[in-house]
Amino acid sequence: MNTENEKSKITHLRTILGYLSIVFAMVFLGYGIIVLGLDPHIPLIFATISAAILAVVIDKQSWEDIEKGMINTITVAMQSIIILMIIGMLISAWIMGGIVPTMITYGLDIINPKIFYFAAALLSSIIALSIGSSWTTAGTVGIALIGIATALDLNLAITAGAVVSGAYVGDKMSPLSDTTNLAPAISGTTVFEHIKSMTYSTIPSFVIALILFLIIGLTSGGAGADVSSIAEFKAILNDTFVISPLLLLPPVLIVVMVIFKIPAMPGLLLSVFLGGISALFIQTGHTFSEFLDALHYGYSFDTSSLTAYSPDVVDNINDLLNRGGLDSMLWTISLIILAMCFGGVLETTGFLDSVVNSLKRFTTKPAPLVATSIFTAILINIVTADQYIAIILPGKMFKEDFSKLNLHPKVQSRVLESGGTLTSALVPWNTCGVTMSTYLGVSTLAYLPFAFLNLINPIMEIVFAILGIGMFKTDETTTK
Repeated sequence: MNTENEKSKITHLRTILGYLSIVFAMVFLGYGIIVLGLDPHIPLIFATISAAILAVVIDKQSWEDIEKGMINTITVAMQSIIILMIIGMLISAWIMGGIVPTMITYGLDIINPKIFYFAAALLSSIIALSIGSSWTTAGTVGIALIGIATALDLNLAITAGAVVSGAYVGDKMSPLSDTTNLAPAISGTTVFEHIKSMTYSTIPSFVIALILFLIIGLTSGGAGADVSSIAEFKAILNDTFVISPLLLLPPVLIVVMVIFKIPAMPGLLLSVFLGGISALFIQTGHTFSEFLDALHYGYSFDTSSLTAYSPDVVDNINDLLNRGGLDSMLWTISLIILAMCFGGVLETTGFLDSVVNSLKRFTTKPAPLVATSIFTAILINIVTADQYIAIILPGKMFKEDFSKLNLHPKVQSRVLESGGTLTSALVPWNTCGVTMSTYLGVSTLAYLPFAFLNLINPIMEIVFAILGIGMFKTDETTTK
């Protein structure tokens, strides 16, 4: 009995300390980012220190264990970190090789400013569905769309929101996506049952998002577009780069490599190589040394000879093309490491488990269970900065609760995607939030109000649970 009482006291204490750690983190991050205008890095360090102090001083936990926990948690993000570095090189290689300028030039020829936001979301969704990766979509096609929006003088935050919405709905519905395979594996259903289940809430959510982007475009899109500026924009690209349909092959090749199940890293490295071939043999005036330098530090676009063009257009081109390189990802990588340290402290100390377990009292009925699962996934995205943990942990914690209510595992897998995958891109220090922001050149908080799919889908999931739509039973194939 004494042992049970001791365990209960420890659990109660860690629940309190867990909530305190989260509150401290929100205060540090909110004050630092919103009030002082800081990057999230230093506030996250203070949040990590405060959680560790609570664990060591009040809960009497070992610093050595906490330190090991932080290191172990960082290793979870190592694959993402390596992919980030490769895509940093890919961006500079594709700009230097004229691939991104070619996509921008042809995009300016075919996309109407009035439907641009709608088209950006739709195109991003098709690419992400084809390749199963929101990151690669944003780092390639997304950059081209930002370039087109820049030339058309459209709102970059709305453009980024459209890219994120499209990239995540495509990623979410693609059988090639890692999260689309992870969620059903955790809940105990098949990938295609999971995808079929997601259509109930995801497709209506995306349709609403597309309608909103269309309305915004028709009412304001292209209002500031200057035909002469667009002509200058295209002229600079044509004067500086060789623009050719041949340069559209590398993006197509990415889709082909995914179809043939080539792993992400080798596939992306091959794309970097193709960018290098284009930079050295199709474009003019580049040396091998300059290409390697661009892979490291990013492509440097020389605007000194563009005196005949409008300074505003030249500045836009300069901002768009001076980017990429391994070095450009170090800000993002350092933020991911610090965020994983904070998450590692909460996981190792048991604070996070205690907080999540305290939420289980709300899981006795379907609608509260769905809402609690989504809230928990969002909370984990915030405190651990990792979408995979935001799928795995609530998946394990609430799996039995879904089973007790006779809900099919494909209901839980759908909920895990809505709460874990989609909201990850809305957290400024989450691996997905910082990646989208870095690739697109728009801060997470700036595009957040326009990431309509990511905002609408979790809410629709809860509404559908209340209405009983798509709440499949384990012994039924129809809704309640």
